[in-house]
Amino acid sequence: MNGTQTLGRALDILFVLAEAESTLSVNEIAERVSIPESTTYRLLQTLEKNGIVERRAKGQIGLGLRILDLARSLYQQIDRELFVIARPIMETLTENTNETTILMVRTGTNVICIQHVESRRLIRFAIENGRILPLHLGASGKAILAYETKRVVDQILQRLEDQQKKEKLLADLAQIRQQGYCLTVGEVDRDVFGIAAPIFDSYQRIVASLTIAGPAERLSPETSERMVRSVMEATHTISQKLARVSQVTIE
Repeated sequence: MNGTQTLGRALDILFVLAEAESTLSVNEIAERVSIPESTTYRLLQTLEKNGIVERRAKGQIGLGLRILDLARSLYQQIDRELFVIARPIMETLTENTNETTILMVRTGTNVICIQHVESRRLIRFAIENGRILPLHLGASGKAILAYETKRVVDQILQRLEDQQKKEKLLADLAQIRQQGYCLTVGEVDRDVFGIAAPIFDSYQRIVASLTIAGPAERLSPETSERMVRSVMEATHTISQKLARVSQVTIE
């Protein structure tokens, strides 16, 4: 393999470990990345030397603590305008809906929570910054995936073996684009609903999603209609403000 291929395979290994949410053996990693076990072992040695992966008990491999440093750096480098603009709008959204508000961005084939405003209700949805969720499951991920490039969508479809699941996902994404939001119940966390809408930059490129989430028992036709409207108004406002900031910067 040349340098570019080696880097690509190393990144594939990291994504596989992240998505597994647990440790894997060298053989399991090799199978999921579709490369020889000997090549996988050599790549893992390099990653281990740099603290990116760690060797655990009984030959199991997991992500290393160095990943936390990289995550912190990523968190700091994410467009600060998005944080500054979104935070007060998220606080208002949580106040108006009494549910937790979540700001998500895509990372590979997942989404990651970069900011949240937690509901003050005794029974509420709780999430921490840095939590990773699937891109193709749940309102937060789907609201982003629906507006991603064909290449990203194809990556997700390749991971789904069931043809019916592929067709349903494509139908869901088409519906999200048509209505401008995504509503799911129990797709990621049992008995939890999520209502999410996309956030765009000045070039109408998807940059994030904004979600409100809470116990499914509090969702009704009346409350869902009101919350959908609130989320869409919030994301529209954030997108407009991001566009204005971009125009000022260019001028």
